[in-house]
Amino acid sequence: MIFQPVLHPLLLLLLCAPVAVVAVMALIRSKSKALWALRLVLLLACFVMFLRPGIPGGATQTLATDTDIVLVVDTTASIVAEDWDGEEPRLDGVRADVQAIVDEYPGARFALITFDASAQLRMPLTTDTTALISSMDVLRPEVTSQSRGSSIGIANQLLAETLKSASERSPDRSRMVFYFGDGEQTASTSPESFRSSKKYADAGIVFGYGTAEGGPMRLTTGSVGDDGAEYIEYQGEPAMSVLDEQTLQTLADELGIEYQHRTADTEPEFPEAPTTTTSYSESGSVGNVIELYWIAALVAVALLGVELARATMLVARLRRQGVPSASRKPTDEQGGA
Repeated sequence: MIFQPVLHPLLLLLLCAPVAVVAVMALIRSKSKALWALRLVLLLACFVMFLRPGIPGGATQTLATDTDIVLVVDTTASIVAEDWDGEEPRLDGVRADVQAIVDEYPGARFALITFDASAQLRMPLTTDTTALISSMDVLRPEVTSQSRGSSIGIANQLLAETLKSASERSPDRSRMVFYFGDGEQTASTSPESFRSSKKYADAGIVFGYGTAEGGPMRLTTGSVGDDGAEYIEYQGEPAMSVLDEQTLQTLADELGIEYQHRTADTEPEFPEAPTTTTSYSESGSVGNVIELYWIAALVAVALLGVELARATMLVARLRRQGVPSASRKPTDEQGGA
């Protein structure tokens, strides 16, 4: 038997002991000994419940992915082009796929890199997936007025540095890269190569978003609640961002990973983690505790029910006793007259 008290045991004793003394004295002096005995049992049940007794014996199997995963997300204006699932921004698809990756590789460490005119490490490697999802939720594209063209390969150096650092710190862990973009190169130069990252990446996928027809892009100001009604225009017409699968395939080849075109009506296909996601049988089990406090809680609830029933009966009896006295008053007045 083990205990996991909700408060320190000494504090529980200080709270319950005075009440117990009063109940014992009342039990000795009162004629309703059975009633006070039940109240003592109620106090004891509450004390035991707060101690949270339990017995060792439960077992929880674990599942973990011994892998470092780097996410590289396009945050140029084209990532909000409205051709995902009809007329939704592509960023919605990116967020959904990031969530799917988190679910697919439990226990992995994640890093987040974003790029537009420059590349930024938004989040270093961490197992805090809540922080990752929160970062994706507040992620916004670059401010339209500050856009001067961007390269889809501008994150190459930062990615290589992040992967190299992960490799040096944890050489026993595998590394995966997931790239999210549309392949649209708006800089006047050719895209930078990702070949320097290939030796560090054991697996991953380049995800492509968009359509051949393209989608219009709304003007963005960088604010969290930005959902402006105006679109970016080119020669008096809404500018269209078009998916470039050939460029994305080249990028995937440089990294030595696969390319997938993403659409809202299909599920992403993920590779197995290179260090193999441990199976439930291989992961063993972690000791657990079978809680028993609920037994004391049931006893306490039952005794409280007895107290409530008794109180209800007493109230009803008092009301019945009050009715005759009220009805006799007019009769007495008449007799006096």
